[in-house]
Amino acid sequence: MTTSLVIKAAIQIQKPIHEVFEAIVDPQKMSNYFISKASGRMEEGKQILWQFPEFDMEFPIRVGKIEKDQYISYYWEVDKLELLVEFTLTTPKPGNTLVSVTEKSRNNDEAGIKWLGQNTEGWANFLACLKCYLEYGINLRKGAFDYMRK
Repeated sequence: MTTSLVIKAAIQIQKPIHEVFEAIVDPQKMSNYFISKASGRMEEGKQILWQFPEFDMEFPIRVGKIEKDQYISYYWEVDKLELLVEFTLTTPKPGNTLVSVTEKSRNNDEAGIKWLGQNTEGWANFLACLKCYLEYGINLRKGAFDYMRK
């Protein structure tokens, strides 16, 4: 029996939930910590393209369900598989937002284990960059992955 692998990561950000939500769906804000540019805002059912500073290519994103200030989902292709990414936003205490990210799923095989390691690291980095941007105005990602340029 093959078990599915799922990535989960979370971090608390000391900002109100709406500010965190906007930082995830607004490409202008996302360009300060994650992508270099996007073809549009994340809106339910919309197909958009993301570009990352390290890669000279576009990544298609199919936006799934969006619930304002609560939930964001999209699908992207990894190794010719369409995977679901979900963000859940909650307020553990006033003025703070807990951001939980889930990406699913892959088979528990060599390719799946490689994906699990790389993307778990990636989502932890995403959350740290989001926190630095929102709380301190720092683009933590800037220059961090220049070594990956081809």
